[in-house]
Amino acid sequence: MKVVKQLWSNNPYFYSLFVGFLLVGAVILAFIDQGADILFVNQYRSDFGDAFFRFATTLGEAYIYIPALILLLFVKYRHAAAVPLLGITVILASGISKQFFAHERPFLFFKNAGLLDQIDPVTGVAMHGGLTSFPSGHTMSAFAIFAFLAFSIPEKKGLGALLFLIALLVGFSRIYLIQHFLKDVYLGAIMGVAIAVLWHWLAPKLLKSPRLEQSLIKKQA
Repeated sequence: MKVVKQLWSNNPYFYSLFVGFLLVGAVILAFIDQGADILFVNQYRSDFGDAFFRFATTLGEAYIYIPALILLLFVKYRHAAAVPLLGITVILASGISKQFFAHERPFLFFKNAGLLDQIDPVTGVAMHGGLTSFPSGHTMSAFAIFAFLAFSIPEKKGLGALLFLIALLVGFSRIYLIQHFLKDVYLGAIMGVAIAVLWHWLAPKLLKSPRLEQSLIKKQA
């Protein structure tokens, strides 16, 4: 609890927005039927939205960890060293949880319900099938890395709001592109932030070797 309180005090913008997202998401999920979220968003598709969210969804992919690592090398080198471990944790958590829950992807859900003709697919985006919907791996990844950045650069408090909004756009893109339901994005966000908190707490403890510190300090000099 101590680390959570410290992160809250250092990152009021990120945490406040995240809690707001959890509350609003919980209310929406409590009152909508499965698939209603996708059908609602799908009716507001546009050419600009298609292009924008095709890009936004890539911010939850593996390549985004590289610039994050480089940035942290100039801020907190111990946290930079934890970025690969953060990524590995996301991959494992996503893979294990998807296999455990085995929920239908939107394409398979709408197909089995005989409602596939109600969906207008995004041009150039293949809708994935199978039982790997819950939770959203892209959302988990985005919230993990962007929350980790927010926690690691607490002095720039306004940056926390921007990093949260980027992660949220990744999550929303998964619904817009008809790859996940809101419930998938919701759990993915929670797990992503939990992973970020875990590694923000573990990084200074596991990566405090004097030799590692001297080596990294020399590289930065």
